Amino acid sequence: MIRTFRPGDEHALRDIHLASITKVGPLAYNPAQVAAWATKTREASEWLEWHDYGDRITIAFAENGAPAAFTLLEADGHLDMLYCHPDHVRQGHALRLVEEASAFGRSQGLSTITTDASELARPVFLAAGYQVDERQDFLLDGVPIHNYAMSKDLLQETELAA
Repeated sequence: MIRTFRPGDEHALRDIHLASITKVGPLAYNPAQVAAWATKTREASEWLEWHDYGDRITIAFAENGAPAAFTLLEADGHLDMLYCHPDHVRQGHALRLVEEASAFGRSQGLSTITTDASELARPVFLAAGYQVDERQDFLLDGVPIHNYAMSKDLLQETELAA
């Protein structure tokens, strides 16, 4: 099941965010990078603020009803977050959420969705039809790390489907 955020979900999202960074992150990033990334875990109150601001937070649930993964799509078409709980990786949740974000973006008249994908999320975005625009190397709290600027042309996808 996939549904949008409801107040009360914020603690589960914080837990998924931190668990994903600290348990899945080490598959592609070194301990210093993971530690710097983990400092960026959002507090529960921030999820409520994003929701109130109008950003679209979408949650995928496991068969047992537990929140398994989420995305945060900003109104301007930037998919800011895609995180999956370590207990639920490689089960299709991330891809379903990215595809749902594309469908929602098209319904809102967006022409493009952009993201800054981690090394771990990049394959999911590629599978969903995104292209890598560039690798981005930067410092996160003084620690060198990288991600990928990626984008998906929703207009071209719509034309192909027509």
